[in-house]
Amino acid sequence: MKFVCDEMLAGLGRWLRAAGYDTAIADGGRSDRALLDRAVAEDRLLVTRDRQLTEFRGAEGRVLLLDEGDLGSLASQLTRCVGVDWHHRPFSRCLVCNTPLEDAGDERRAEMPEGARGTDGPLRRCPDCDRLYWTGSHVRRMRRRLEELMPPRQ
Repeated sequence: MKFVCDEMLAGLGRWLRAAGYDTAIADGGRSDRALLDRAVAEDRLLVTRDRQLTEFRGAEGRVLLLDEGDLGSLASQLTRCVGVDWHHRPFSRCLVCNTPLEDAGDERRAEMPEGARGTDGPLRRCPDCDRLYWTGSHVRRMRRRLEELMPPRQ
């Protein structure tokens, strides 16, 4: 499943990326029609809180309208409506540009902040924007947050 989040839901979009979902985040100032056209062209579900987007022809089945709420309630709505698994493929995509990450060679460890160079775990990189990703304390905090976004087990 692929998503596009409108401007209002950029934060939710970044958490979808953290969970491993291919998630585009709308640029500022894009028209509603252009946003819906992008969702159709790229076979994405448009996630929004903008009721007007549901009124366009072609929006049915392509636009998911979420209620107001904090990240937890928005995530819960997504899980209920389309079965989002917040443990899908965590930390497999660039949080900035959405590109799937690749393994980086150990020679790239010299580019990490000095305090992070001794961390265990894989070193990954984004092939588009060349950002490096490693398993530091921020990842542990983000994993806890993804765990909180999962619905309670029945």
